[in-house]
Amino acid sequence: MPTSSAQIRAYTGHALFSYGFRPFFLFGALWAAIAVALWLPMLSGHLVIRSRFSPIEWHVHELLFGYVPAIVAGFLLTAVPNWTGRLPVVGPRLLSLFLVWLAGRIVVLFSDWTGAGISAVVDLAFLCALIGVIAREIIASRNTRNLKVLVGAGLLLVGNGLFHLESATGIGDGHGTRLGIGATILLIMLIGGRIIPSFTHNWLARRGPGKLPTQFNRFDGAVMAASGLTLASWVVAPQAVATAWLALIAAGLNTARLARWAAHRTSAERLVLILHVAYAFVPVGFLLLALGILRPDIVLPSGALHAWTTGAIGVMTLAVMTRASLGHTGQPLTATRPIELIYLAAVLAALARIAAAFDILREPMLHVSATAWVLAFGGFVIVYAPLLLQRRA
Repeated sequence: MPTSSAQIRAYTGHALFSYGFRPFFLFGALWAAIAVALWLPMLSGHLVIRSRFSPIEWHVHELLFGYVPAIVAGFLLTAVPNWTGRLPVVGPRLLSLFLVWLAGRIVVLFSDWTGAGISAVVDLAFLCALIGVIAREIIASRNTRNLKVLVGAGLLLVGNGLFHLESATGIGDGHGTRLGIGATILLIMLIGGRIIPSFTHNWLARRGPGKLPTQFNRFDGAVMAASGLTLASWVVAPQAVATAWLALIAAGLNTARLARWAAHRTSAERLVLILHVAYAFVPVGFLLLALGILRPDIVLPSGALHAWTTGAIGVMTLAVMTRASLGHTGQPLTATRPIELIYLAAVLAALARIAAAFDILREPMLHVSATAWVLAFGGFVIVYAPLLLQRRA
């Protein structure tokens, strides 16, 4: 069987559809910037769109169930050929997947015209198609141990379905949103727990003697189990005291997990350091979840939600996108100054949004967070579009 690199060189279509990360990273980031740029004027009433969702519902849906699945698709469609040795999904098949994702964004944006049923079906079709494509590739290669990555995508699909159902019927209390966030955090813990110590080890091994990160072992499995239990409790009973105590335990375990990865030795290479910074928002989210339940007078419940979404999800996806795009387009694996500025803006967006949950200059912090988010993802589009739209050097 020819190698993936040979298969990619044999592809003669447009470079954008020569590998899964190209369209989904580029347009996913573009949509993340647009969605937040539109949200503030929508919230203030200066902009009205034809969505059946409220401005906040649309904002939540498009970042959690619009942006995140695009990045998950870009990652899986790029990683799975390496796991299976099979031909990557390219050309018309990749274009078809991308158009299904794009159709979902359009019908949700204009769902007041299309109606709840059509918008839900079209929107849910993308994750269904993605799961089907990835499952087929993994099963055909008989590499079924990697099917576990589809659990997170499946939970995202269920969460999105619940979101549409709750919105259409008025029944429910944000279960779909919490399930979507929880599923994405578990994906970050699973994938991050593999790539962060691996990439850190590879970089530090060239730097001379010193502490190296601990690779995935039983402790990581225990942290995943405890965190999964906590997130499940949060989905079902978000205000329960038991959820708060579970969250405190999960915060401690994830902090200990992060401490095993030698983050303090990575400051010289921001491409590696940012992975550790992104993961740090996972235990911060668990801590803020506990505080939001036990001491709501100190921090709003939105503190945990945005530590995970703006922080862990936003920063980690940018960290993965920037690194993977460099590697797969033949560029040196080092953070240039523009890439460092992208990271700085993303972290600022997360910190400002968390500060707003503590009611510290709430309105200005919301605007700072939104502006920094748009700069981070818009910056990714500007810096990486030339790489993603042309063939590998």
